[in-house]
Amino acid sequence: MIVYGHRGAKGEAPENTLPGFIHAYRHGIRNFELDLVLSKDGKPVLVHDLSVDRTTSQKGSISQYTAAELAAMDARRNTSSWPTPTGIPSLEDLLDQFDDIEHLQLEVKKDTRQRLNILSNRLTEVIQRRNLYQTVAITSSDTWFLKQIRRRNKNIRIGLVTERKFPRPLSMANRLGCEYLCINWKLCTKTLVEQAHHRGMHVSTWTVNRIHDMLQLEEMGVDSIITDYPTSTRMFFDNRARSALSLPHSHEGVSANQEAVSAG
Repeated sequence: MIVYGHRGAKGEAPENTLPGFIHAYRHGIRNFELDLVLSKDGKPVLVHDLSVDRTTSQKGSISQYTAAELAAMDARRNTSSWPTPTGIPSLEDLLDQFDDIEHLQLEVKKDTRQRLNILSNRLTEVIQRRNLYQTVAITSSDTWFLKQIRRRNKNIRIGLVTERKFPRPLSMANRLGCEYLCINWKLCTKTLVEQAHHRGMHVSTWTVNRIHDMLQLEEMGVDSIITDYPTSTRMFFDNRARSALSLPHSHEGVSANQEAVSAG
């Protein structure tokens, strides 16, 4: 089961900031989920809300600020504590930072159709120019936007983000031709996962912060979880894997000792 860092590492560092991604990367995380909104000068920037109000000391819509102005802000307000100021980065800033990211889920929030139309063009350009077809999935709860991405380039993977039982998320994702179903973990069932897999979809659940819930989702067969605490989650699963590897050796040791006693 793949572990995705939610907004970088939302529970460990300021969300959707370069320090958050770098922090998680240094601890072995190579899969991330992040949010994208269009800046005033037409660049995809990493921010969850359509305004800067919650995460910075500034006020106003993202659409009122250029990417450079957003980068100059301090985006540590109402997020995890961090010792040094950090701004709102652009998608290109993030992509330039790492060269061995395994996968990114780029979630696009609902916005005006005009702005989403421009954003779909920008994202398509970035993916084509950097050849990110295997590295990126564009996800959204906005079905119109997902259709725009699919219309521009059929090779770009898309995913439906959903937290409601109705309309039926799997049917909707299937009609859109999604490769990813990104669902609130509380709605996830083993049957849903099996049906999604039958349709060739990757099931990604969000936002999962308790190990107990992660283990239940693993039993259901989900492909990935999105968590605010990717480094501690990764540590748990790595330690479990190491423990599992060491068990057969201890059993073999017991058997060998028993055989030696019997032979004696």
